[in-house]
Amino acid sequence: MASKFHLEIVTPDRVFYDGEVEMAVVRTSEGDLGILDEHISMVSPLKIGKIKIKKDGSFKEAAIAGGFVKVVQGSTTIIADAAEWPEEIDVQRAKEAKERAEKRLVAGREAYDTLRAEIALKKATNRIEVVESRRK
Repeated sequence: MASKFHLEIVTPDRVFYDGEVEMAVVRTSEGDLGILDEHISMVSPLKIGKIKIKKDGSFKEAAIAGGFVKVVQGSTTIIADAAEWPEEIDVQRAKEAKERAEKRLVAGREAYDTLRAEIALKKATNRIEVVESRRK
């Protein structure tokens, strides 16, 4: 049996996850990071992406919209801008947000608008991918 550690994921509006897990995989600014029990202590910024949580031998995925991960002996805390399970995602709304962002990028206005559109596009695409990967 794999050793476990405590994982807590918090967002501004709720405690998204709080429990013992065997492994977590997150996307940091340096690439994907797999976290197991007794991982070296660290703090890293998170990119928009998925989090994979392994508990009782099976994986569960969620969409994360950036934040930070902090790992210390036996415990990992993720502070995320937003986090959603696939069943919480409104796919139609995400597709509409993706289309709006793509149109803004084509229009190519000010740099600030372009950056906001790029972030919106990444968030929408990530949300859609999380739902679609669950359906497979």
